[in-house]
Parts: sequence; C-alpha cells; structure tokens
Amino acid sequence: MRKRLTYAAQTRALLMLGLPIIGSHLAQMLLHVTDTVLLGWYGVEELAAVVLATSTFFVLFILGAGFGIAVMGMVASALGRGDDTQVRRDTRMGLWLSLLYSLFTLPVFWYSGSILLRFGQEPHIAALAQDFLRIAGIGMGPALVIMVLKSYLAALEKTKVQLWVTLTGVFFNFCVAWALIFGHWGMPELGVRGAAIASLLTQSFGAALLGLYAALEPSSRRFHLFQRFWRPDWVAFFRVLRLGVPIGLTGLAESCLFVAASVMMGWIGTVELAAHGIAMEVAALAFMVHLGLSNAATVRVGRAEGEGDPQSMRDSALTATVLSAGFAFLMIALFLSAPEWLVGLFLDESKQEAGAILSFGVKLLAMAALFQLFDAMQVIGLGLLRGVQDTRAPMLIAALSYWVIGVPVSYLIAFPGGYGGTGLWFGLAVGLAVAAALLMARFWRGPWWQRLGTSASLGLAADKNAAQIVHGE
Repeated sequence: MRKRLTYAAQTRALLMLGLPIIGSHLAQMLLHVTDTVLLGWYGVEELAAVVLATSTFFVLFILGAGFGIAVMGMVASALGRGDDTQVRRDTRMGLWLSLLYSLFTLPVFWYSGSILLRFGQEPHIAALAQDFLRIAGIGMGPALVIMVLKSYLAALEKTKVQLWVTLTGVFFNFCVAWALIFGHWGMPELGVRGAAIASLLTQSFGAALLGLYAALEPSSRRFHLFQRFWRPDWVAFFRVLRLGVPIGLTGLAESCLFVAASVMMGWIGTVELAAHGIAMEVAALAFMVHLGLSNAATVRVGRAEGEGDPQSMRDSALTATVLSAGFAFLMIALFLSAPEWLVGLFLDESKQEAGAILSFGVKLLAMAALFQLFDAMQVIGLGLLRGVQDTRAPMLIAALSYWVIGVPVSYLIAFPGGYGGTGLWFGLAVGLAVAAALLMARFWRGPWWQRLGTSASLGLAADKNAAQIVHGE
C-alpha cells in the first residue's frame, strides 16, 4: 500500500491529470463550433442538414463510446495491481469492440435518408444529411479508437498528449473543411460532402497520432499494445462488453434527456428554442470541466482500487467531489451575476428577435444555475463508480432519474402546470438531482468498501507477520 497523500497532494495530482483532459474536451467542442460556423457561412440548408446528421452520429457514438470509457477504469485498476498483461488485453479488446460496433453502424448511416424521412424531416434536408453521413459515418471507427486510446493514456496518467492531438485536429479540420466546403486552394467545391471528408480525415488523423504515441512512447512500450493485435482474449472481450454496454446506455439516457428537452422547447416557440440552445451551450462549456474531473477521478479511484487502498480511494473521491462542487459554485455565481452578458455573446443585437431571446435566455440561465451542482455531482458520481468498475447500477439509476422522473416532471410543469420553458428546465434539475443523490449514495455505500477493508486488513496482518519473521520473533 502506498504512502497516504495529503489532500493538497491529492488536489495537485488530480489537477495535473484532469486539466489536460478538460482542455481536450473544450477543444473537441471547438471542433464542432468551427464546422457549424463554416457551414453557416456556406448555406442555411447545408447547415441544417449537417446539424441533423451530426446529432444522428453523436447518438450512435455515445452508445459505442462505452467500450472506451470502460477501458479507463479497467486499465487503472490493472496498473494498481501491477498487471501489465491485463492492461494490454483490456485495451486491445476495447479496440476490437469499438471497431466491431462501428461496422454495425455503417448500414444506419448508408440508409440514413430513409430513416430521417420516417421521422418527418424534409426530403431535401434528409438527402443532404445522408450525403454527409455516408462519408462521415466511416469515421465512427477512428472516432471510437480515439476514445479507447484516450482512456488508455489517461489511465497511464499521460493526458497532455490528448490536448495537443485534439488541438492539432481542430486546426487540421478547419483547413481541410475550408478547402473542400468552399473549393479553396484549388480543391473542388463539395459543400456538405466536403465537411464529411474533413470530418473523416480528422478522425483518422487523430487515431493515427494517438496510436503512434501509444506504441512508441518510451514508458508505454512495455505494454506492447499492438503486439499480436489479431489474437483474441475472450475473457477480457466479454468483460469490456459487460462493462461498456451499460456505460453507453447511461450516456445515451442522459444525452436523450436533453434532446427531449429541445423537442419540447420547440413545442413552446422558436424564440424559446433559440434561447434554450444558447443556454445549453453555456452550460455545456461549464460541464466540460466537471467531465474532465470525472475522468481524472475514474483513474485515481481505479488505481487505488487496484492497489487495494481504500484510504487513497476515499481521499481521491473526496478531492474530486470538492473540486467539482467548488467550480459549480463559481458557475452559479457567474450565471446569476452576468446572465445578460453570457447570452449576449451569442446574439446579434440588430436582429428583431434578439431582445426576446435575451430576456428568456436570462431566465434559463437562472435555472441552469439551479442544476449546476446537481449536474456536477452526477457526472462525478459516474466517474467514481467507473473507477470501481460498477456500471450496471448507474445505468438503471440514469434510466430512472432521467426518463421516469426528469422528462415526465419537465412535461408536467411546462405544459399542464403552465410554466413553459422555465418549468421544463426545472424538471431537468429534478432529474439531475435525483441522479446525483443516487449515484453518490451508490459509490459511498457500495460493497467495494467492505471488500477493500478486508483486503487492507489482511495486507497489514501479512506485513506484521513478515516483520516478525525478519526479526526472529
């Protein structure tokens, strides 16, 4: 068992691990923003089609990303046990499952136009979205490979490379998309197909860079990650599958909660939907910090769990929780003190609807302040539970909190209750609060504490016996 760290040392370790991950998440959002800006300059129909297409891609990506996220906790635990072989096996099978899943998504992307028509989309928009997805959908494999490799490197506490690769990808994507969407630098003007090619090339480029780093970085070579890559390890395969599917479904449940909120806000009105989109962007930026701290918590807790060190696991969990809560309170203060400024950043004041959007957006940011702490605690709770490789209970908690409680409460308060969009967001806060409470209770009262406590006691007894033998007692 390693020497106990002070809380100051725990905080430094968590921030050293988490800050580059937070930067990587923010850079990933920047990638999305640059695509939106470029297509907004190109044409309204093309922008609408690609927004629809990327939403479709994202839903399928979230489901498949569960395998990569599962790898993070598994590798951290294996490192804590000193089991280098299992590190390789778990990561390799995570890559296998991600690539297999990506193959199953290809027919959905190929026939996406027909699927979107069945959901009531306009034929021309559906056709443009299909043009995008038939090309960009091939990038599902590289995108999920990136997810696995990021998790593997995060577990090794090598997170700076994630930030630099993502930032490089943003620059690469902008250059390629600029050339292919508009036909600059001698390239053909391809519109949405150009955006799709840029997306595919960027995902492939990122996967290649991370793969080379994982294979060649000196301290990682001992894992021989790609050695005999074709050889299966069915025990590890089904373990990643068993942990990854619930993680993917948990992410899907939460993502679809906000999709449902957007749909219901659209029933209220166009101004309200526009304000909702702006408030969601602001809240999402803050959420990236909590998500990065959650990822770091998964690694720290997983490492302590693998070492059989309940005290370190408890200290890491408390540190992550306090840091996330502290940032949440800062965001609450900002949302309540400067809502007009935050919403105004997204508005052209010369537009006729700007005043109405600003007024309603300010109300929604007040509701966003209400659920900031709950949102922070639920994602930290998920990160802690993934560190101890508990994924099925969080999936059930997410389904209950978001779909049995959150969505119905949102609907009832917004429509029969007559509170409109603010009532809808209050319902989201209720769902997130329930999820936060149940996830935290699950982690702090879970069976791993008793198991680790027993292991620690046995370890201390063994150390005592060894010392007695050495001293001839």
